[in-house]
Amino acid sequence: MTNERRVLVHPDNAALIGSVAARFITKMIDLLDEFDDAHVVLTGGTVGGAIQKAVKESPARDSVDWTRVHFWWGDERFVPAGDPDRNDVQAREALLDALPTPAENIHPFPASDEVESIEEAARIYSDLLKEHGRDGADHPRFDITFLGVGPDGHIASLFPDRDITAPTTATVIPVHNAPKPPPERLSLTLPVINSSIRIWMALAGADKAPALGLALAGASANDVPVAGVQGRRRTVFFVEQAAAAQVPENLIASTY
Repeated sequence: MTNERRVLVHPDNAALIGSVAARFITKMIDLLDEFDDAHVVLTGGTVGGAIQKAVKESPARDSVDWTRVHFWWGDERFVPAGDPDRNDVQAREALLDALPTPAENIHPFPASDEVESIEEAARIYSDLLKEHGRDGADHPRFDITFLGVGPDGHIASLFPDRDITAPTTATVIPVHNAPKPPPERLSLTLPVINSSIRIWMALAGADKAPALGLALAGASANDVPVAGVQGRRRTVFFVEQAAAAQVPENLIASTY
């Protein structure tokens, strides 16, 4: 299995969002031609939500058999169900409510008013991942994992200076005292994220340029978590022009 890293630069946010949405629909058609089902990990954030909305509004949307797609999340804010800050709430509004995906194929993290503790929530989601693993795997085959990247280089809810590369068998972790609100979150671990066949990261804005530049220059993943992201087959950075300011020219791909 090849392992490629590519940086695709787009002239503005609209071009970035439209490009990722179109590629996602095309790739989903290809995947469902090859497999009985597909597993996708969603992200939150402004750009992630805009991509989801663009998929919903695409005239090609119904070319995908969404009944065979499972949706997961890379992380979640540990707040009550229905809270507008939850990534799953935002994704339902932006895209999922418009799809014929069965409810049992949509896998949100437990909410804070559904369980007794964040540790219990992590155990429940870990067990759910394992239920959908094949051949003894402790999580599904993630065909596409979407990630946002913070100005500090965090991905999912894996933040700098948290020793995210320490060996672990956990698939889900509770996150306490996060440096951005809310302080309690749930997150997939880095090994699970990196088990994904494809990882797609979309970055927009000049405030993302330093983190992206450091990641591509070989920074430590514990200092700049995005530096540790590596999909099994392909890792693609979909980048708006301002966010690409510190990307070396030789790393920018002219084609996908």
